[in-house]
Amino acid sequence: MILFWYSVILFVTTLALNFYLLIGFKQIKQVSRQPLVDNLPPLAIIIAVRNEEEDLEKALQSVCHINYTNHRIIVVNDRSTDRTAEILQNFSLRYPQIRVTTITTLPDGWLGKNNALYQGYLSSTEQWMLFADADIVFHPDAINKAVGYAVKQQLDHLTMLPELISRSAILNSVFATLSIMLMTSMKPWEAKNPKSKASSGIGAFNLVRRTAYEKIGTHARIKLRPDDDLQLGQLIKKEGLRQDVLAGKGYVCLEWYKNLGELGRGVQKNSFAVAKYSLVQVIINVLNMLLTVALPMPLMFIFGNTAIRIMATVMLIFHMIYMEIVPPNKWWYAFMIPFSGFFLAWHFLKASVTTVVKGGIYWRESFYSLKMLKGEE
Repeated sequence: MILFWYSVILFVTTLALNFYLLIGFKQIKQVSRQPLVDNLPPLAIIIAVRNEEEDLEKALQSVCHINYTNHRIIVVNDRSTDRTAEILQNFSLRYPQIRVTTITTLPDGWLGKNNALYQGYLSSTEQWMLFADADIVFHPDAINKAVGYAVKQQLDHLTMLPELISRSAILNSVFATLSIMLMTSMKPWEAKNPKSKASSGIGAFNLVRRTAYEKIGTHARIKLRPDDDLQLGQLIKKEGLRQDVLAGKGYVCLEWYKNLGELGRGVQKNSFAVAKYSLVQVIINVLNMLLTVALPMPLMFIFGNTAIRIMATVMLIFHMIYMEIVPPNKWWYAFMIPFSGFFLAWHFLKASVTTVVKGGIYWRESFYSLKMLKGEE
């Protein structure tokens, strides 16, 4: 009886969620459909880099050839030990719009990336700033269209959902499930609604008006947050400033992680922070992932009666339809949802327990103590 009612609840929830997400995605405008604009405001593109030699050249090539005349590129080299400095020097000689700032030490009480972005802000004077990651590949018209949209809509903050490109089909299938979980939690299509608490902050593309950034207290207010991009969006929304999201398919692309191992390690940086450094909240989050993502279809197919298995089949079909409709997903990603749920739940739990045991996190060859992250020292 318990399995039956559990199945009924999940059946109804799954169908409703699929419709809800599809309707939500339809509300997010595509940057590709926005017009090109002349006479755009001054823009500083601020990119923090640390040991990025593998992806940096391709990313800089794209940002150096954008269709935007009134801009500067401020690249902040944060204590890199590989060929990053050499690559930046070569680019700065070829492209006069690039300015390189080098950081040799990390101030106390700061995470490396947050400090680097803040230093980029201090080096800028432009009316608008785009905080972007060092592995983003931009279409030449992407930034022009995005800034034009932000100005036309009188926004203070605009984010863009990047197109995730991966060489691993299995990794892409996990991304698809992770995307469903993130979209369900963040509801980015509601970020523009002043009556909604939903907000959006995306490290790949955070375009913010200078006055708005200063009003929320800059990165100095979130200097110890590993999830600085999400926090930036939340602070802007809490201040009552205008925010929106665009979809960047074909215009803002990145290879987020190259394999499942990298994704698992990446989860370590943000998962505990998202849970506000509470193991109780982590356990709640993990149980939620298991009960709503990983376990439903396996339990229903293996242990269910005919009625339950019919519900599971319908759920699977709806997942397949959703995956087929929402690019760049493939229909068969629906079969990977249980695996993805187990994978993410395990790494969320592992990352949080590891952080507690080690007393902090290692990220980009730097250690940040848990007391520091909590602001207790």
